[in-house]
Amino acid sequence: MEKNIHTIISPVMGTFYRSSSPDALPLVEPGQSVKPEDVVCMIESMKIFTEIRCGQTGVVKKILVKNEEPVMKNQALMEIALGEK
Repeated sequence: MEKNIHTIISPVMGTFYRSSSPDALPLVEPGQSVKPEDVVCMIESMKIFTEIRCGQTGVVKKILVKNEEPVMKNQALMEIALGEK
């Protein structure tokens, strides 16, 4: 793992969503600046949607999961390059 990379991990098993609704734009794109409080994706588990926040300041480097793909608890979802704006 790179030193200045923050990996966002899924807290639950479920389905990964890049947007808050089917007709909405993705919450983040690679290259986009993010702040700790920014919601970067959603995980749906048993009909409950969990907002996943960035937790760090940086730039979205990679989105590691495709939209609507199943994810496991503790699976890496995104990489954030820290300290970039």
